[in-house]
Amino acid sequence: MAKIKLRKGDHVVVLAGKDKGKGGEVIKIMPRENKALVQGVNTIRRHQKQTPNQEGGIVAREAAIHVSNLAIEDPKDGKPTRIGFKTLKDGRKVRFARRSGEVIDG
Repeated sequence: MAKIKLRKGDHVVVLAGKDKGKGGEVIKIMPRENKALVQGVNTIRRHQKQTPNQEGGIVAREAAIHVSNLAIEDPKDGKPTRIGFKTLKDGRKVRFARRSGEVIDG
């Protein structure tokens, strides 16, 4: 199982598939399946049965997308970049954008 460098709340860009070029925020990471849910990307339409608290009908929602088809958005210019890890002088291990060298984690 490969290490997933993306986290919930990251802004990502889709590299391949029907939504290539679209971006969104990661809602959920599924490390066992190597997949992620991204807001507004890879939407599917499903028939929903009516329940007491939810309306019935055809509902659009996001489907999982493989993490190999995602790249994090560079904080400087918004283009896709790879992620690296480095240790700061104060001892914290942080992620950084390989494209610009900008630190991703606060």
